[in-house]
Parts: sequence; C-alpha cells; structure tokens
Amino acid sequence: MMTIRHLTAVAALAALGLGLATPAASAKESHKSTLQASVDAIERTGTVAVVAQSTGPDGRRYATTGLADTATGRAARVTDRFRIASSTKAFVATVMLQLVGEGRVSLDDSVEHWLPGVVSGNGNDGNAITVRQLLNHTSGLFNYTADFPAIATVAGFEADRYTTWSPRQLVGIAMRHAPDFAPGTQWEYSNTNYILAGMIIQKATGHTWQQEVTRRVIRPLGLRDTSAPDTSSRIPGQHLHGYSDFGGSGPTIDVTDFNPTAAGSAGAMISTTGDLTRFFSALLGGRLLHPAQLAEMKTTVRAASLDPVWPGARYGLGLMEIPLTCGGVYYSHAGDLMGYTTRDGVSADGRRTVVLEATGDGASSDLSTEVAQNALIDTELCATARK
Repeated sequence: MMTIRHLTAVAALAALGLGLATPAASAKESHKSTLQASVDAIERTGTVAVVAQSTGPDGRRYATTGLADTATGRAARVTDRFRIASSTKAFVATVMLQLVGEGRVSLDDSVEHWLPGVVSGNGNDGNAITVRQLLNHTSGLFNYTADFPAIATVAGFEADRYTTWSPRQLVGIAMRHAPDFAPGTQWEYSNTNYILAGMIIQKATGHTWQQEVTRRVIRPLGLRDTSAPDTSSRIPGQHLHGYSDFGGSGPTIDVTDFNPTAAGSAGAMISTTGDLTRFFSALLGGRLLHPAQLAEMKTTVRAASLDPVWPGARYGLGLMEIPLTCGGVYYSHAGDLMGYTTRDGVSADGRRTVVLEATGDGASSDLSTEVAQNALIDTELCATARK
C-alpha cells in the first residue's frame, strides 16, 4: 500500500564483499563507497534503519545502516525481510497480465462483468470501469485508505492491528464516497483499485491472489524470502522492525506485527532487497510476461500528482515510469506502510536494478528524505548505464 501523502524514511546499508578482486576493483570500491554515502545521507534525515542493494553489469553492491530492532540493538542486514507495501501492486498486475495473455481476462472487461454489484452506489458504477483503469489508477474510485482509521493514528492502529478485513469490506469503505472523477478522465492513486484487482484474480482463477502470486511468480523465480500472507500478523525469519508515531498522533510504537488483510492485494507482501531485485529484473527482462503484455504494462499515463516526489512521473499497469537525470527512464513501484518505506528502480531491459528499504517515520513531513532516496536510485542507475 502506498500512501503518497506521507512517505516514511530510510535507514542503513552495510557494505558487503563483492567477490574476487578484478582490475576494476578500485572503481568498484569507489562505487560501493558512493552507495554507502547515499545510504548514510538517508539515515541522517531521521530513520531507524536503511538497507540497499544495487545490481548492474559490474556486479552487486550492498550498504546498510541502523538497527533492525531497537529493543535488542541488532544491526540491520541487507538480507532482512520487510513489508514491501505497494510494491505488491507490481506482483498483482503481473498476475493479471498473465491472465490476459492466457485469454482468461481482458483489460477491457468491466469490473461489473467480474464482480457484479460490488462497485455501486454514491455514483460508483462498475459497468463504466475497466480492468485497465483499475491497474493504471484512472478509475476515479475513492482511495479507501483515506477513510481508514486502522492505519491513520496510533490509537486506531492499536485497536485494529490484528483485525481481519475482507476485500469486500475494504471496497465498501470506498463505496461510501462518490468517485473522485469520471473513469478514464484523470489519474489519481487509489488502493481500492488493487483490492478489486485481487478480487477479479480470485474470480477468474478460483484461487486467492496470494495463491496465484505464489504459484506464478514467487515459486518460479525462487523468491525464498518473499511471501504473500493472508492473516498472519508476523514477518517470518530475520526481519526489520517498523516504527511509527502516525504523524505525531501518539508515541512512537513498534508496528511490525500487523494483520496484512488491511492492505490486501494493494500492499500485503513481504520480501527482501535481493528478492525484489530478482523479481523486477525478471519482469522487465521479459521472463514473466509475453511481449504484448509487457508492452501494455509499460504503456503509461501522466501521473501529475506524483510530481512533488517524482517529477515527470507516469504510471502504467502496476509500474511507475520515472525520468533519469542522465536521460531515459526507469521503472519502479514504491511502497509505503506504517514504519516501512520501499523504493526501487529498474532499467527498461531489467539489467540494472536498485532496491532500498527504510524503517521508521524519518523525515516523513520533509521532502529531504525523498530527495535523498531518489538521488540514490538515480545515481546508481545512471552510473551503471554509463558503463
């Protein structure tokens, strides 16, 4: 789940070995030092931990800083798992486009065709919204997380952190509100779109979106540290703890344990920097989708409301397209959930990838955190592109 209005910060990246020395070792060490410096700059904006991985033609580099768990004092590791929030949407869109490639779903199908009566009332009409408009956020549907106390305040979170929510309940929150605009006329990010996409996946396959993501993406790619949980509130294995005060609504608390049904197919997944690197590399490298469906995914619309964080951003089907300062673009899907911030960037051919995770609120009301995170991704992708 990505909440564009307040984006949590980043923490730390500990440099790991790159393998045997080569004639270019000094250049690699310099590049690795640059990555660590970028991670440290993010940490100084006020985060608990930051982990990052940069992968390109010259190999992999890692950097970390901060604490995975403030209670025990354990240092963050690049292999730690974390909640990826709205980066989940890229996985869900991939499954939907696989179904399109199999002829089981059409991007031009209406929501009403798959989910009769679910999108209705207060001016909402499932007949007027297509699957494509869900995936590229042009449906106009109200974003249910904007009216969801369970993730808005410390008190609301504490009251509902273990509550199980059905997709129908989450969509029902959005249906209390009139649409933000007529379908297809504007762009605005709405988590409601991807809750509906998950429901359509289940209707089309007879399996939950979690089962389909696991069967079609996680297992084939060997993403051993990635999961699409149902109601389990814990992050399995070694992981980063998340911390938040929910905009100063109370004391800073550990938000790690959380029933992920509140985010569902809009943001419930768990992963690592290494697994996200493998996923995005495979996706943009053409290993998960047929060329026609990958082209659809990369067909974008202007997303002007993202400009304060990503100037010039465009949005495709579960992918953001962001300009690089060195020319060209990279693809991404950011993720923000209480206590966790996921940022990633991958080149159009999938050969260069950067993934970073920050925990804690950091400078969530200050764009300096976002500037530091985006600068890290841009610097890394531009540096490898020049080689």
